[in-house]
Amino acid sequence: MTVVTFAERVAELTEIRATRPEAIAEAAARRARRPSPLGPSGRMMIIAADHPARGALRAGPDALAMADRRDLLERLCLALDRPGVDGVLGTPDVIEDLLLLGALDGKVVLGSMNRGGLAGASFEIDDRFTAYSAAAIAAAGLDGGKMLLRVDPGDPATARTLEACGNAVSDLAAHGLMAMVEPFLSARGSDGGLANVLTPEAMIRAIAIASGLGATSARTWLKVPVVPDMERVIAATTLPVVLLGGEVPADPDAALGGWQAALALPAVRGLVVGRSLLYPPGGDVAGAVDAAVRLL
Repeated sequence: MTVVTFAERVAELTEIRATRPEAIAEAAARRARRPSPLGPSGRMMIIAADHPARGALRAGPDALAMADRRDLLERLCLALDRPGVDGVLGTPDVIEDLLLLGALDGKVVLGSMNRGGLAGASFEIDDRFTAYSAAAIAAAGLDGGKMLLRVDPGDPATARTLEACGNAVSDLAAHGLMAMVEPFLSARGSDGGLANVLTPEAMIRAIAIASGLGATSARTWLKVPVVPDMERVIAATTLPVVLLGGEVPADPDAALGGWQAALALPAVRGLVVGRSLLYPPGGDVAGAVDAAVRLL
């Protein structure tokens, strides 16, 4: 019996894309969907992999950790195969690779929508919608869309991102799909780089802004970081909340403790974590994922 290696499977993706691109739509059409984004625990565990499309390839000390697509896909498939993992968040290129690999049956699949605010760019706050649209998410049979909303009160380009996110929330709701909004207050530092303000007061204000986007909030979820005084932060909304993982932590146990404490709040319904689990210190993806799942 011939054993096909993962490297051979990934190499086949290029051949399929070059000779039979319609296979992507066919794989999406036959994908088995699940009736609810929530798992049996009433919580949701999503692996995030939309960083490369924004030019953000760093994980921990490695500036190009996410640059090798075969390695990234192998880590994603390993994570998605762990018990308790409900799905994935990604841009079209990543989602379509996973579809062709057969890794998304029975999973929640969220399409990342605005990736135009490239990491480190002078126009980073003008986060254009350069990936999925609501119509494309619906056509592909995905379960919702995610958008990043960074609000810099000192940069007028913020208004364009606000308007685009509001329209996306409305469009997703019209298709009966989840809109996952990741809000921050942001500001330029002395070096000119854009940084998120991670105080309770800043997150409360960001949540208030994000909650009011669109013609309806009926299908809006919020994706927020763990910051001090999470009980007061989460009290700013009645929308369901998931926690984001952010950068690979220097102290994974401390990160797990922060997630665990925040998950005790009734409005917090799960985790959406990428680099922290895909590129953990020590490299044990399965162990990192299983530790996060146990919190749910």
